[in-house]
Amino acid sequence: MQLDQYSGHATLLEAITAQGEHMADTTADFFTPEEWEQCARLGLTGLSVAEKYGGRGFGFTETSELIRAFGRQCPDMGLVFSVAAHLFACAMPLYEHGSSALREQILPGLANGRLVGANAITEDEAGSDVAALTTTAERVAGGYLLTGHKSFVSNAPAADIFLVYASTDPDCRHLGISAFVVDRHSQGLTIGAPLSKAGLQRCPASWVRFDRCFVPSERLLGSPGQGMAIFQSSMRWERTCLFAAYLGQSERLLHRCVDHARRREQFGRPIGDNQAISHRLARMRLRTEAARLLLQQACRALDEGYRATSEIAMAKLAVSENAVQTALEALQLFGGSGILAGTGIEQALRDALPCTTFSGTSEMQLEQIAVELGL
Repeated sequence: MQLDQYSGHATLLEAITAQGEHMADTTADFFTPEEWEQCARLGLTGLSVAEKYGGRGFGFTETSELIRAFGRQCPDMGLVFSVAAHLFACAMPLYEHGSSALREQILPGLANGRLVGANAITEDEAGSDVAALTTTAERVAGGYLLTGHKSFVSNAPAADIFLVYASTDPDCRHLGISAFVVDRHSQGLTIGAPLSKAGLQRCPASWVRFDRCFVPSERLLGSPGQGMAIFQSSMRWERTCLFAAYLGQSERLLHRCVDHARRREQFGRPIGDNQAISHRLARMRLRTEAARLLLQQACRALDEGYRATSEIAMAKLAVSENAVQTALEALQLFGGSGILAGTGIEQALRDALPCTTFSGTSEMQLEQIAVELGL
């Protein structure tokens, strides 16, 4: 299979739809090199990276449609999440804010999947309050020395490249944060064992520690103190295109629930004939369509050059909360069989539960919407 075989949006969408359900080998604890390579062959590891660096050059709308199809077709959200985190939290900040030399050196490997990317920003005491991070970057001759501890770093056990946020001027809080591109084998970098998680299990995650880890000056992303702006820029991609995968999962669950309601019989008739069931499914459809439209609105606004702050927050909130609610409804509808491992229903719920927390909690999205209202 050649990369240029799926050069267009339509042909790539068709390929993802056809191949998605066969992508994941869920017998493995984490995503396998073979799975990652298959995603790379489809172009998923570089959808929104410019073509000159080996990507596809798609904007927010087209990228979100393709990630939505990936989430709808692929039975393993852990794999989907790993690819999306690699692309939106590591490759895109590098593409949008890196120097020409840094882009040319690293982006092609990230876009074609030869390199795996990870984002290291979260700390035990710095979650929603990103400005509270304690990892520091001390200026020395030729570069910086990073010291600190990062937690919940998705892809870390498999990553080749880390995008690390650290404070270059602690007194300035969020205005003193900078972003660095760090190689896996840098001296002073230690990667912890994979964490045991309730959801997104096949996306390996661990802590990462920096003990006076030297990073050359040319690996600084953007300018000193620009880290928060870079992070917020990457959040545009995460809160729209990454969450498109969860919209796809909700669509997949809705389809399964409708099929189950037609086939499953109790008391001599399909359970879908009961108004309690049919209305439940109708509301699932309503919430999913509303989330889809909000996501489309946000992506179109971003493609047109708007900040789209409220649109992004509303889309992220609607998609994530619908993902959890749809999975809960599916579990109720499938009853005892939904609890069984291997059916995919209970796994979908466990994969959905974290999505109202990462990339900005639901409360943070509501606060952002309120601020945009002038409150």
